[in-house]
Amino acid sequence: MKVRFGYVAMSMILKDCSPSKTVTVANLSKIEGEAERFGKLTLLARTNIENTRRLLAHNRSHDIKVFRISSRLIPLATHPIAQNWDWVWAVRKELESLGGFIREDNCRLSAHPDHYTVLNSPKDEVLKTAVKDLEYHHKIFTGMGLGSDAKLVMHVGGAYSDKMNSIRMFIDNYNDLPAHLKKRIILENDDKIYTTKDVLGICEYLGIPMVLDVHHHHCNNNNDDIKNYLPSIFDTWKSQILPPKVHISSPKDITHFRSHADNIDLAIFLEFLQKAKATDRDFDVMIEAKNKDVALFKLLQTLKAIPQIRFIDEASLEI
Repeated sequence: MKVRFGYVAMSMILKDCSPSKTVTVANLSKIEGEAERFGKLTLLARTNIENTRRLLAHNRSHDIKVFRISSRLIPLATHPIAQNWDWVWAVRKELESLGGFIREDNCRLSAHPDHYTVLNSPKDEVLKTAVKDLEYHHKIFTGMGLGSDAKLVMHVGGAYSDKMNSIRMFIDNYNDLPAHLKKRIILENDDKIYTTKDVLGICEYLGIPMVLDVHHHHCNNNNDDIKNYLPSIFDTWKSQILPPKVHISSPKDITHFRSHADNIDLAIFLEFLQKAKATDRDFDVMIEAKNKDVALFKLLQTLKAIPQIRFIDEASLEI
């Protein structure tokens, strides 16, 4: 079983390398002239793209092939103040270049739209905003020349006082999406409402790959053992080019159990790894820790002391 590791969006090691630089709507409004405002946004977007390239070069030097880009790569792209800004054209060369860099490394790229991007809201305006946000992410990936293996991680959404009806609403609205968005969406279990069992059922019904979030399962599981679901979760990826994907994080403390800790608890991860080993399936791990790449390197270093683990390179192992 081969396991590759990656992290989310930012480095705690690289200096001045934020891929999420932006400007407030209030400050942007102070700039006179639409062309001048769009010029400001374009400069910020180019900086974010260049910093993403720096992050990927950092990853390359450590054999990291799994990465989540910032959803704020293009500042205010979906805000009404920028509705006339053709950002796809403005940063086309930068996105094309970044995509070439990604393909050179055969890097697995994803994005995680914000929590407000839900498909099962009873409010039409919320749904329209969600679809607009998904299209924005899709345009980033297509601007990079990336196919449908570049995925968008989503949660099912709210329960809205009727969980089963909300699931049906998600299914109906998902089915109404254009094909290019449906091909990008993968679903993740959450820490409060939709359990592993719930999300797996939706994914199997719709043919969507499922991302297992191990920490969320610990928060919200109805006393189900994750080992009973792992084979079926991994099977949702059978039609995909890439292997299954898993999110790993640790609770901050007992009081703030749902919050992410700075680093990864080795014992919790090893417990999951042992259960996953029974599937004998390769998979990728996205580290969701406050310390980002530092947390990843710390985990990898501690894993090197485990006799049953053999490292293939700096960021992938066999067990």
